This record gives sequence, structure tokens and C-alpha cells, in this order.
Amino acid sequence: MQVYELIDPSGAFDRSLGQVAGILAELAHPLADTASHDELEDWLAGAGRELMRSLLQDHLDLRAVREVRRDDVVGCGEDRPRSRVESGHERGLTTVFGAVRVRRLAYRALAASNLCPADVGLNLPEREHSHGLRRLAAIEATRGSFEQAQAAICRATGVTVGKRQIEALAVAAAADVDAFWTVRRPGRGREADALVLTFDGKGIVMRPDSLRPDTAKAAAKASTKLATRLSRGEKRNRKRMAEIACVYDAAPAVRTSADIMASRQAPQAAPPKATGKWLFASVRDAPAAVIAAGFDEAARRDPEHRRPWIVLIDGHYQQLRLVRAEAARRQVKVTIICDFIHVLEYLWRAGWCFFTEGDTAIEDWIATQARRVLEGKAGIAAAAIRRKATARHLEPAQRRGADITANYLLKLRPQLRYDTALAAGWPIATGVIEGAVRHLVKDRMDITGARWGLTGAEAILKLRTLTTNGDFADYWHYHLQQEQHRTHHNRYRDHLALAA
Repeated sequence: MQVYELIDPSGAFDRSLGQVAGILAELAHPLADTASHDELEDWLAGAGRELMRSLLQDHLDLRAVREVRRDDVVGCGEDRPRSRVESGHERGLTTVFGAVRVRRLAYRALAASNLCPADVGLNLPEREHSHGLRRLAAIEATRGSFEQAQAAICRATGVTVGKRQIEALAVAAAADVDAFWTVRRPGRGREADALVLTFDGKGIVMRPDSLRPDTAKAAAKASTKLATRLSRGEKRNRKRMAEIACVYDAAPAVRTSADIMASRQAPQAAPPKATGKWLFASVRDAPAAVIAAGFDEAARRDPEHRRPWIVLIDGHYQQLRLVRAEAARRQVKVTIICDFIHVLEYLWRAGWCFFTEGDTAIEDWIATQARRVLEGKAGIAAAAIRRKATARHLEPAQRRGADITANYLLKLRPQLRYDTALAAGWPIATGVIEGAVRHLVKDRMDITGARWGLTGAEAILKLRTLTTNGDFADYWHYHLQQEQHRTHHNRYRDHLALAA
């Protein structure tokens, strides 16, 4: 873009130059010497926005004056150029600086909408909000509530956008996320690294019309004790599960059970580091589809299956079933490892059956059982827990936590071979996906009082995933290209000539 002289010889920017002169005069006036710096900041912010709006308007007016009539404008499905051209056709555009008007030539045809080639070069959106305002709405809507996004946009631009409009802009901004992910992926990683797939789910409170069919039926049948709020146990069937998949590479880091259960003073070996993380999340798609997307990414990174495929999950039986089914469908060998932190929680649940609150002896007992599990002896740990409960002559209610833990260890024993995993240098905890679930879903979607529609929830989830992957800037460039193609080029028979 060329730098213009301060004095515009064409006169196209006289209005803006007048505003600049007015701002300079205000600042040079002796009365300005009495203003505090914050008063000057506030005044300049407003005057500066109006100056930017004026500059943009002057530029658009100048483009309208310079626009040359074309003889090659042919609509999609038409066989001859449009010869009827009218000048002065206007439309509004709400930008980050404020509202402006765009004038351009309109090429008309009977029983067909107008074509405005100038709109292609400007890449004007279909509706009134500019792409800059849409981008800001997409960013702010993923950070907090739509009310907070509305306030943030107003602070930054002085433009007021309705809450429903912000949600609609965010939905429109996420239109190309799935297509973008097919062309934008991390590198394939080193052949020596383990290929880790990890999955988790988190419920999102939905509006009744956005629940899955079975959940909606159960919710419709449910009765409530109170008219104004839900009581304990009545919040079931109000959520739709969002499934999150993560695929990453992990260089082997060999450890032992002593490294995992080391005391605070003892040195501890570093766990495998996750690199090349790729996240995918959806509340619209079924969990099986999201898990399949994770396997697709793994297959892209290792199409010949030369690397060890490790699946880390939290032990949820339905998720375990889906992972096994997907691996069997693809005929790929995977090693499924249940999160060790969840195992520890179960061990603590059993421990409270034998120790009173505040008894420090429970820590030594937990450490002993945990080492057994880490050494691949989950069955021995389960038997020890049952024997202790029997030796204490605990009643069924008193030993319930111990029995649940023993059953858990026995049922998932094939997925608790931590001895093999540690010797191979593989990760044994789902911290990566747990952190992703907390960030993607809980921090934004679980705001108190929020009830989501399916379209809005899916859009926000996808946009937050983009940001977490560090892909938002690249996605936005891709999105604007797709918008130009959809909104403008598809309306012309020869959009290559228009692009040129």
C-alpha cells in the first residue's frame, strides 16, 4: 500500500483531513492543558475511531468513483454478459470502526439478483457485520459468556452488537473448521516415538430440543419435587456428551514404579513429553465418530503402523468398548492403558474403608498397593484389599468401597499393565486430555446457568479447539478465502477472471 502525501490532491480525503486538523487543533488548544492523561486517552480513543471510520468511508467512496464498467460479467448458469449496469447501488457495512456505506456498480438481469464485481475485491460479507467484527466476536465469544463478549467488543470498538448476533457470528465463523482440519495437521513425528491416542467426554447442559433422542425422552418423563429449581439427583438427562480426542507423539522415557511413587524429597524421573498435539472435539457427533477421527489422525501419522499405538483412557467402560471396536474395525493393534490417577482414586476409596480420617498410616498402605499395580500385579492388589476387608469383619456397607475397587482392578487388569508401559517409556496418565477437557468444555461451556443449543455449543467448542491447537490465525485466513468463494465467486460463470 503506497503512502499518500499529507495533502490529498484528489480531494477524496478532505473530510478525513479536516478531522485530523480538528483533532490537532483540540490538542493544541490551551484548554487541553487542563485535561488529565486519562481524559485525553478517552477523548482520543473516540476521536480516533471516528477518524478511522471516516478514512475507511473516504476510501470506499474513492473506489466507487474509480470503478470501471466491465463487459465480461456473466452470472452462474448464464450464457452472455450482463449489459444493464446501474451506478450508485449502496449497502451498509458495520466495521470495527463503526458503520460505513459501500457504493458500487450493479449488473442486473431479469429474474436474477444483482451482481456487483466490486464486492468480490472487497470480499464483503453477506450480512452487515464486517469480517473484522466477526473475527473479534469469534475470539471474545470463546473466552467468556456472550454478555462478556458483548462488553469486550464495545470496549474495543465502540460498536454495540447484540448477544444473539454475537452467537450467530461465532457460528458463522466456525463454518469451515472441519474442512480446515482436513488440510491442516501437525507433522508425522519420529518413528521412534510412541503414538498416543487419548479420549474423554464431558457433559454440557443443553436446551431440551438439543438433547440426544434417548436423553430427551428420559428428561420428558422425569418429574421434579420443586417448581423453581432442580433438586439433588434431578439434573440427570439435562446434558449432552461432548467427546474430545487428542493425538500426540511421545518420546520414550523409561521409568520404574519407584519413580512414580517417589517421596517428595526423592528425585523423580521425568515423564514422556507430549509433542505435536492435535485436538478434536464435538458435541454434535457421536462419541464413536470422534474416536474414529482420532484413529484417522493416527493413521495419517503412521500409515504403515510401524510405531506403537497407545490409547490412554480413564477406564470408562463405554469408551473402552468404542476404542476396541474402532481398533478391530481397522485391524490395527493398540495397547490400551487406563489412567493411573484414576486407579489411585479407587485405591483411596478402598483405603477409607480401613482407616479413619487423619490416620497417616493410610498413605503407606496406598503406596504399597499402588506399587503392586505399577508392577503389573493388579490382581494381587485386588486380593489383598478383599482379604483385609474380610479380616476386619466389615459389614457389606462398610466394605463397599473396597469391593468396588477390587472389582475395578480385576475387570480392567489387561489395561493396567503399567510394568510393560513404564519399561517401554510410555505415558500412563491422561493429564493431556484431562487438561483439554477442562479448558475446552468446563471453563467455557459449564458457566453457571448456561443452557446451550446444539449449533452454538458445537461452534464454540470448535473455535476453542482451534485456539488451543494454535491454528486460529491460519484458520481465519482459510475461512475468509472460503467465504469469498461461497459468497461471491460461486455467483459468476468465470470467477477466475474476476479474481484476477
